[in-house]
Amino acid sequence: MVSIVNPARIKGFAQGELMRTKTDKSDASLIARFCLAMSPSLWVPEAYEIRLLRDLSRRYESLLEMRQQEVNRLDVIGVELQSDVEKHIAYLDASINETKKKIRNHIDDNPDLKHKKELLESIPGIGEVTITTVLSEFADISRFDSAKHLASFLGLAPKHRLSGTSVRGRTTMSKIGNAKVRKSFFMPALVAMKYNPVFIEMRKRLLKAGKPKMLIVGAVMRKLIHIIYGVLKNNQPFDPHFQAKKA
Repeated sequence: MVSIVNPARIKGFAQGELMRTKTDKSDASLIARFCLAMSPSLWVPEAYEIRLLRDLSRRYESLLEMRQQEVNRLDVIGVELQSDVEKHIAYLDASINETKKKIRNHIDDNPDLKHKKELLESIPGIGEVTITTVLSEFADISRFDSAKHLASFLGLAPKHRLSGTSVRGRTTMSKIGNAKVRKSFFMPALVAMKYNPVFIEMRKRLLKAGKPKMLIVGAVMRKLIHIIYGVLKNNQPFDPHFQAKKA
C-alpha cells in the first residue's frame, strides 16, 4: 500500500511534536506516526494516457521556456554567437510545433480525452493550452470531492485572517498547491472577464463593491475552476444561463 502526501503536512506534524532532531531513523519514525494518526488515503495510479499527456504538456512548457531564454539571450550576446542562438531557436520552434501536434493527436485519439476537451471548449475564456493543462493535471475529476477541494488543491482557496474583533487581515490566496498549474489560469481569467457573460457581471459586481483588481482576478480564477469542475463532473457543456443564476 502506498500513499502520496504533501511534505508540508508531515513537516507540520513534526512541528506539532516539537521535534528537534532530523535523521533517517527519526524521519522514518515520524512518517510512521503520521500515517497511524492521519490515515492518509491510498495512492491510485493514473491511467497511462493521462500520464503521457502530462509528460507531453510539461515538455511543451519546458520548450517554451527554453525558447524565451534564448530570445532574451540575443539581446546580450555578441554578434559572433547570434547565429548559433538563432539556429537553436529555429530548432526549438520545430520541437514546439511537433510537441503541440503530438498533444493534439493524443487527445483526439483518446475518446474520453477528446470528449472532455469538447466539454471544456464550451467555456468562454478557456483555450487550447488551458484545456491541455486541465486534461493533463486533473482530467479525472473523481479524485476531488467538490469544486472547493479542487480549488484548494491548486492553492486558489481564500486564506482568511480573522481573530476576535480586532484582527481583520486582508484575504489572500492560500497558494498551497501546484504553483505552475495555478498560474496557468491567470490569463484565462483575464480573457473570461472580457468574453464570458458570467465573469463580466461578476467583475462589475466586485468592482462596485470596491474590491481590489487582483482580488477580483483571484476570485475569477477560483470561479473558473468551479465551472470547469461542474462541466466535467456533470458531463454537460457550459450553460451561461445556469451559471448566471448561481453567480
